[in-house]
Amino acid sequence: MQKFDWEEVINSFDNTKVLVIGDAMIDSYIWGDIERNSPEAPIPIISAKKYEKKLGGAANVALNIKSLGGNPILCTVIGNNDNGFFNLMNREKLTTKAILQEERKTTTKTRIISNNTHQLRVDEEETSEIECEKEFINLAISLLDEIDVVVFQDYNKGVLTKNVIHTITETANSKNKLILVDPKEKNYFEYCNTTLFKPNLKELELSSKQKFETIKIKKISEIIDRQMKILKPKIMMITLSENGIFFKNKDEEFLSPVFERKIIDVSGAGDCIIAILSLVINSNLDTQKIVKIANLCGGLACEKVGVAKIDKQELIKEANRLI
Repeated sequence: MQKFDWEEVINSFDNTKVLVIGDAMIDSYIWGDIERNSPEAPIPIISAKKYEKKLGGAANVALNIKSLGGNPILCTVIGNNDNGFFNLMNREKLTTKAILQEERKTTTKTRIISNNTHQLRVDEEETSEIECEKEFINLAISLLDEIDVVVFQDYNKGVLTKNVIHTITETANSKNKLILVDPKEKNYFEYCNTTLFKPNLKELELSSKQKFETIKIKKISEIIDRQMKILKPKIMMITLSENGIFFKNKDEEFLSPVFERKIIDVSGAGDCIIAILSLVINSNLDTQKIVKIANLCGGLACEKVGVAKIDKQELIKEANRLI
């Protein structure tokens, strides 16, 4: 039997234009060594060795789309003090034409890491709704004719207001654009009539007010059935961490197990999954392959410390080996 050629599929992403709308942030890292404990409190002292900043949130989704060959446009709102955000965008050769600024904080998450282990995280953020809502909606809508796919990347930081979600979704649907959603609990049920809705297990638990001590697929399927009647997406995909991804549409449902990887850090894995989905959703791949390539991307992201972009050639190699 002829082996499936993932190189041809992944190289076809080069023509896909994706508008990523949502909460962008900076992931900042302080790397160091623990050499002794503090005499002032029962905490370690970390001797800082390296400082690093990376694009996070919706910006990390855009970065991964570009890394995989797609053409992303990031549409977001950051603070007047960008805290180096534009330098990071320029370094990665990502367009900044759809970024607005206003008087608010640019979300920054600073992680202190020693021996490849997170010791502490400090968040600087503002979660109030954006003030430039009308301008932001008009900007996003003006870009819809340029793109093939819309991604809503929600981190509950105030960019994705109800009005932003509803107006852009309605307009995108009128233009027959594919719409993918990576939701958070606050606006979970505002994302109606989309192509693909991708919560993780925690978000499913919060939205359904049920806690899963163990993964019960029948119960998850029942919850999704109820939510699909409200949300009306064509597809729901639930990321279940080490338990894989559960897929459901009107014709089929299945659980796709993870590929065994060396898990180091799960931060940014969801960003990588929605990035690859935005590129394969319009392909001729069958649903099993779509979910498997998403699973593989999530696993590759977890092998690196901190948020990381997927290497296109590594993905091709691993996909040809495993899928």
